Amino acid sequence: MGVVNVTPDSFSDGGRFAGAGAAVAHARRLLAEGADLIDVGGESTRPGAAPTDERQELERILPVVQALRDVPVSVDTRRPAVMRAVLEAGASMINDIEALGAPGALEAVAGSDCAVCLMHKKGDPATMQQAPHYPDVVAEVREFLAGRIAACKNAGIARDRIVADPGFGFGKTVAHNLALLRHLPELGSLGVPLLAGWSRKSSLGSLTGRAVGERLAGSLATALLALLGGARILRVHDVKETRDVVLVWDAWRKA
Repeated sequence: MGVVNVTPDSFSDGGRFAGAGAAVAHARRLLAEGADLIDVGGESTRPGAAPTDERQELERILPVVQALRDVPVSVDTRRPAVMRAVLEAGASMINDIEALGAPGALEAVAGSDCAVCLMHKKGDPATMQQAPHYPDVVAEVREFLAGRIAACKNAGIARDRIVADPGFGFGKTVAHNLALLRHLPELGSLGVPLLAGWSRKSSLGSLTGRAVGERLAGSLATALLALLGGARILRVHDVKETRDVVLVWDAWRKA
């Protein structure tokens, strides 16, 4: 899953693809490098980010989704009205950091045949990294995701449409993130594919001392660890390099 942030304040690219033309060109480049799907986002959800209003989010992402109707596109959004608009525009997946928890979100997705990614987070982006605490982070994340999967099924969203994301970096310390990565196989009991998103995140900066633009090696290491733990979708900024990791891992497991 190649990341395309159509925002002026993304932590990873600083607004380089905020315009629709630049975003579409970047998406095409990621596809050429080996991305299987593109994840388009119009609201920054980095730690400390302020909310974007619905109108602005739609203005940012709709032209991009419409221009990419010929390829698999996921849209990173938590707003039901945005979900409905992008699905009508041709999106094939909704990637929701609130796991379809907003009023009307379940209905927006259930009324289509799209895929959906349900993510765990604790708190809101503006404050979620202010001393997050868990008695047992793995158990809490597993229980939350199991509950959201059940809610989807009750709303008419079939299990084979659902992906689960433990939400690395969303209301979690470095220790929490590492615990989830180490125990990722335990989330396999959810019975749906797992998505892992470690690419360039601040935990890698804490572990390596590297600035955001220097975290490729750390991102690739966590991509491989996630694959070994059972992840089947990697949400990444550096597609070409991560594709090589996937190819080597795939050859290794089949040898």
